[in-house]
Amino acid sequence: MAFKFELLKESKDSQARLGKLHTPHGVIETPIFMPVGTRATVKAMTPEEVKGLGAQIILSNTYHLYLKPGHELVKEAGGLHKFMNWDGPILTDSGGFQVFSLGPLRKITEEGVEFRSHIDGSKHFLSPEKSIEIQNALGSDIMMAFDECAPYPATYEYVKHSMERTTRWAQRCKDYHKDWDRQAIFGIVQGGMYKDLREISARDLVDMDFPGYAVGGLSVGEPRDLMCEILDHTTKLLPKEKPRYLMGVGSPDYLFEAVIRGIDMADCVLPTRIARNGTALTSRGKLVIRNGKYARDFSPLDPECDCYACKNYSRAYIRHLFNVDEILGARLTTTHNLYFLIKLMENIREAIKEDRLLEYKKEFYEKYGYTE
Repeated sequence: MAFKFELLKESKDSQARLGKLHTPHGVIETPIFMPVGTRATVKAMTPEEVKGLGAQIILSNTYHLYLKPGHELVKEAGGLHKFMNWDGPILTDSGGFQVFSLGPLRKITEEGVEFRSHIDGSKHFLSPEKSIEIQNALGSDIMMAFDECAPYPATYEYVKHSMERTTRWAQRCKDYHKDWDRQAIFGIVQGGMYKDLREISARDLVDMDFPGYAVGGLSVGEPRDLMCEILDHTTKLLPKEKPRYLMGVGSPDYLFEAVIRGIDMADCVLPTRIARNGTALTSRGKLVIRNGKYARDFSPLDPECDCYACKNYSRAYIRHLFNVDEILGARLTTTHNLYFLIKLMENIREAIKEDRLLEYKKEFYEKYGYTE
């Protein structure tokens, strides 16, 4: 098979693990952070630049690419890899999270979700089969089963019905997909903040024998402690020999907490989004570069970083770029933030290898300003 997961090492002091994920477009070392290229581009970056930062896989968005430019056009171009000139692995989400976040613009039924485009108000229908059809056309290495991400807070009954429907949709996705050698599908465990529902969801999805599993419905507004508790409970329900993906998580502390609980993959728009607003992730915490105190600060964004931006430009210069609305400011800060998280995960892998992950976490938290 073109898709295979190798479990190389399990941590002695936590659930963390090292692995290798083999895909048709290359091997990924896990645990890994995946930059998000929502509309077939990681914002402000060329694919060559993203690869140069050490990114091994990127994520693209089914919902947005379906609306513009359309999955059929992408297929005509030779698939997403050729269309965007990225020759590494690509993961596509199912479109579910975006559709469900439309709120009053969508209507959920057993068959799927009817929604209005956020662009022009046009009517569309997304079902499990349609989601897989779109992802087949995009040609990603890893596809996600169509699911409903329940909001937080939500009642037990709501989450139960939502989770059960997500399980039925997962089976429909699996039944519809044909080319398993070219594209793998991950099932998504739901169940909100209810442990018994997480257990049922995980059990039913594991019985379907997906090549990998995602934990969905976390980091949606719940307190960090609750997120960690539910994640800890859920990962233990998943098979060790399959990759585990925590969806929508990208702050340094959440990445540590996820890896320690056995997560292999994570993604988030956080590093690129805050970069465009002038915020940098540094070894000493977040830095808002627009602040006046950096006007004459000629040191790099992070003196401990060796990314292109930090080796060549000062805080004063990058602040100037933002204050005169120059695109380069966002590009340099995006470069730095992505490199920071990619390098963090590289350091985490090294720490797991040397059986000192909890020690490294403590050092990082103390420097960054996090509290346990």
